[in-house]
Amino acid sequence: MAEVTYYTQEGLDKLKQELQHLKTEGRANIAKAIAEARDKGDLSENAEYDAAKEAQGLHEAKIAKLEGVLASARLIDESNLDTSKVLALSYVKIKNKKNNAVMTYQLVSETEADLKAGKISVKSPIAQGLLGKSVGEVAQVEAPAGVLEFEILEISR
Repeated sequence: MAEVTYYTQEGLDKLKQELQHLKTEGRANIAKAIAEARDKGDLSENAEYDAAKEAQGLHEAKIAKLEGVLASARLIDESNLDTSKVLALSYVKIKNKKNNAVMTYQLVSETEADLKAGKISVKSPIAQGLLGKSVGEVAQVEAPAGVLEFEILEISR
């Protein structure tokens, strides 16, 4: 059984749009490539046809994987989140105790993670260290550079 993954409405919509695109335009483009390669003659010696058929197989595998992800996806109702401690989908304002840098992150599923947008995966080392902590607590995170300490300044949703 697939692992259940929690998503925001935005993340879930993005996955559904990608799947729809792969099933419609993606399949149509591959069918067109196969048809063009087939028109070029003998299929036994046609490398372009072989490549198009292989691309079709990879494309269908990607569709199947995405359907599996969506089947195990769960939408989190952000209005019911407890803001007294860090949970999935929480926005967390933290301060690095070593250099006093202040950062704000949202803890999201792996597929929604985007560091540039301030979204980190709940499975990342930083998020794992923050989960379950409350404002004022210090989270110790094991990193390749050593142990990092982050003070939790604020939790919101």
